[in-house]
Amino acid sequence: MYDQKKVEEKWQQIWEANQLFQQSEGGDNHKNGGAVGDNIYLLFAFAYPSGNGLHVGHVESKTALDILARYYRMKGKNVFFPVGWDAFGLPAENYAIETGVHPSKTTVSAIDTFRRQIKRIGISYDWANEIATSHPEYYKWTQWLFLQMYSKGLAYQKDGKVNWCPSCQTVLANEQVVEGLCERCDTQIEQKDMRQWYYQITKYQDELISGLDEVNWPNATKAQQLNWIGKKTGINITYKVEGVNKPGGADEITCFTTRPDTNFGATFIVIAPEHELATKIASGEIRSKVFDYLDKASKKTELDRQQEGKKKSGVFTGLYAINDLTAKKMPIWISDFVLGGFGTGAVVGVPGHDVRDFEFADYINKLDKTGDQRIEVIRVVVGQDGDESEITKVAQVQEEQGLMINSDFLNGMSIHDATKKIMDYMEEKGWGKRVTSYRLRDWLISRQRYWGTPIPVVYDPEGNPHPVEQSYLPWKLPTDVDFKPTGESPLKSSQEFAERTRKYAVEVYADLITKKGWDVSGEGWRPEFDTMDTFVDSSWYFLRYTDSRNPDVFAKTEQIEKWLPVDLYMIGPEHIVLHLLYSRFFTKFLRDEGYFNFSEPFVKMRHQGMILGPDNKKMSKSKGNVISPDEIIEKFGADTLRVYEMFMGPLESDKPWDTRAVVGIYKFLQKVHRLVAELESEDVLGEAKVELQRKLHQTIKKVSDDIPKLKFNTAIAFMMEFVNLWQNVMIKENKTLSIKDKIAFIGVLAPFAPFLADELFEIISKKMSSETIYSGIHQTSWPAFSQELAKDDLINIPIQINGKVRAQLEVESDKVGDEKAIFNMIEGIESIKKYIDGHEIKKKIYIKGKIISLVV
Repeated sequence: MYDQKKVEEKWQQIWEANQLFQQSEGGDNHKNGGAVGDNIYLLFAFAYPSGNGLHVGHVESKTALDILARYYRMKGKNVFFPVGWDAFGLPAENYAIETGVHPSKTTVSAIDTFRRQIKRIGISYDWANEIATSHPEYYKWTQWLFLQMYSKGLAYQKDGKVNWCPSCQTVLANEQVVEGLCERCDTQIEQKDMRQWYYQITKYQDELISGLDEVNWPNATKAQQLNWIGKKTGINITYKVEGVNKPGGADEITCFTTRPDTNFGATFIVIAPEHELATKIASGEIRSKVFDYLDKASKKTELDRQQEGKKKSGVFTGLYAINDLTAKKMPIWISDFVLGGFGTGAVVGVPGHDVRDFEFADYINKLDKTGDQRIEVIRVVVGQDGDESEITKVAQVQEEQGLMINSDFLNGMSIHDATKKIMDYMEEKGWGKRVTSYRLRDWLISRQRYWGTPIPVVYDPEGNPHPVEQSYLPWKLPTDVDFKPTGESPLKSSQEFAERTRKYAVEVYADLITKKGWDVSGEGWRPEFDTMDTFVDSSWYFLRYTDSRNPDVFAKTEQIEKWLPVDLYMIGPEHIVLHLLYSRFFTKFLRDEGYFNFSEPFVKMRHQGMILGPDNKKMSKSKGNVISPDEIIEKFGADTLRVYEMFMGPLESDKPWDTRAVVGIYKFLQKVHRLVAELESEDVLGEAKVELQRKLHQTIKKVSDDIPKLKFNTAIAFMMEFVNLWQNVMIKENKTLSIKDKIAFIGVLAPFAPFLADELFEIISKKMSSETIYSGIHQTSWPAFSQELAKDDLINIPIQINGKVRAQLEVESDKVGDEKAIFNMIEGIESIKKYIDGHEIKKKIYIKGKIISLVV
């Protein structure tokens, strides 16, 4: 009986003792014949080390990359597969607030747990280059990057609205707010004006779009990047404003639109709650209603306000805009689905040809009992069906291709031609101006929390900011703080931080202090109390990995360019927007600063699916459906866990956990051990040998093809087929594979079940001649296969012409499902040409793998 626990612990110790898989200082590994420069950089998304440790869902993506790493090493590649920890963040700080235990202690403990679990799973990380964002030697360079940004004008301060959690007492990014609530504590979020630090990511907005053409990413991921940047080309149209309560100076309003062709159907205007006009409504009952609505809107995040399908709301301003094309008055409403920072903060409503506008008009019309505020819906585009009827329901809204109607000089034109013509017309009349608008905002990096990278800035007695000089980095996080939320950063409570800043001011700004007549002891100087958004830490870690112990630079250029850009980045789909944008932004900035030549950090990226609980729901502690890898490994072994998760289904799909299926994988690996190590027999001969060898070489070919394509489940399925055949031959003939063939199979199994593979290779090595030197299966070359033996099984398919069989088509079994290829093959068969050349083929019929029939 194979004792997986004993064997796996043995090989874990051997690997660590021999420091296998380590790239010291990002160096090359030529043990398997890899040439200099033949490098592969495999990257798993930075992990936050939670106190709960790993659950089985975390194992999937790590195992997938580990299989690739082990495969490429055996193929002779120089593989860089580093590991690190996104160690700053709210959870550790919140735990400190509850318990008084310093975040540094809980973080170290959590990392130790993660490291132990990952090593036990057999992930062949490069532990020699392990990093953690909370280590001063890491965040020293995060601060250095801030100084570089600051020197180029890309790090700056401004006042702005932020998502504020009154419970956590901190600013939250949009993605940290779920349905208007803080993701950590479920408290209602408020909008708050604060002076904050920003990175000017918008400088690169066009290149962040064009760069997507250079990368091999899922289309959905690229689409989300494009949507977040939100580039739109349109026109700003200016309308005159009328109304008895019109504020002073509010004589006109400008709206951005990408569809001015529909402006003959424009019947209302909506402005954002942040719009200047909304806050200047003059007097009376309308003012009261407006400000009540603005107060409610202030409690919503921009992300919530933009969600599709959200129930519309709004308040009438009492003002009207004049549509110069129709001379009609258009009521001006305030609604939170319009954002103050996008375009002009005002949109013109065309309910007949925009679903969102129709939903808003429908909402208003249903509320309007008197008809005084009813919004008209006018059709100005007709689709291919020619339907010109009144639009009364959302399904009738015509947003796509069509021809203009009810639009004066635009009638009969396509919407694209009409758009150009109306833009020309409005610019000629002075009613509008062509513009390009972006949804992307500059990156707010300030956080009023403790457990993060301190922003390296100090303020003089007049409140002016001064960047901390590079020689004083790392500008360390103080430890004498009060974690209790007060609405200000905990760093403000640190006496050491304040004293350090005064000392720094005296050392660095003595001349300025003397010139200004300030206190020579540094009194009046203070540090920046905010820390950086943790997204900053994780936006450049892939660069630091390549030179992780260098104290003089964030990474040498030669080390960066040796490994980057990353060949494959495995990351969960929940991180595909902001983290990727920020990482790309940092890369482009550092490229422009001359540190390397590439523009995109991640050449290829894929997303793993989610391992769901047995209840088919996302694993979470609150649901009680979390399964620890420790308990699975204790019972079945790490190899079983690895192979099971890779066999569950396509890597990118969500899959429910099924312990019964785990047992099946356990039995499969036990069977492999028994066939290789426990059953003594002569080598198989004759027809059985041919059949077994063909299947073995087909297996090697299949696994070799599937691993780079991340098709691990089909590779395992093929190995299972081979093992079943092998077992049947053993039972029937009491004969087995040659030692050479056994080693070949162990080789293809090795990336999936590395512990078992090394154990089996050792067993066989001891049975071989004394001249054989054992080095471990993972240090050997990837098994080769014979193209002749690896050919797929051939199938003969009869070809009928007008009901009579005229020939046979020989097809490889894996191509029988490709109907187009089948018919293309027929055209090349000489014996068939005389029946079809010069004749019209009236009908083609193909019954998969059975028969081909042509009627001519």
